[in-house]
Amino acid sequence: MQQFVRVRGVAAPLPLANVDTDMIIPARFMKALTRNGLGAHLFEELRFAPDGSERPDFILNNPTCRRAEVLIADRNFGCGSSREHAVWALDDFGIRCVIAPSFGDIFASNARKNGLLLVRLPEAICARLCAEVALSQYAPIEVDLTAQEIRLASGEVVAFVIDADDRRVLMEGLDDIGRTLRHEAAITQFEAT
Repeated sequence: MQQFVRVRGVAAPLPLANVDTDMIIPARFMKALTRNGLGAHLFEELRFAPDGSERPDFILNNPTCRRAEVLIADRNFGCGSSREHAVWALDDFGIRCVIAPSFGDIFASNARKNGLLLVRLPEAICARLCAEVALSQYAPIEVDLTAQEIRLASGEVVAFVIDADDRRVLMEGLDDIGRTLRHEAAITQFEAT
């Protein structure tokens, strides 16, 4: 799993509440055997018209936001079914961090296990961040997990708090297998006895 220490990049505002995992990656695209290529179908129904053409009003079709690394969303992002593919699609597109007031529980667990940082901030602050990044014409922001701060192009700093264990796992780049392998010597000793 890729470590997350800090990311500096474009933030795309997506002020929609209750974005479920089927909106993030529709089930019909979950047939792949690898994680690669899922980003092409991220928000498929929102990004593309039925004829396959891009919807010009969708934020990730904005030329600047095509390379967004941060998504600023609304409450209950990632609700719905337990599909790890939703996190994989965000990662494959290049999204490293999602900022929202709340997240679906299973989505949040999958995010941590796959190196996607989720930052919970109050609704009013998320709405203000959406407005601020649009006003700055999507100038890069920085999300610093070490300092637990978001630095905006305006110079404003927004502090956030993340669970200490989640923070450590993300900063060390440890998925569940990596966490287990930290105890490899004890496992080997146990197996020998």
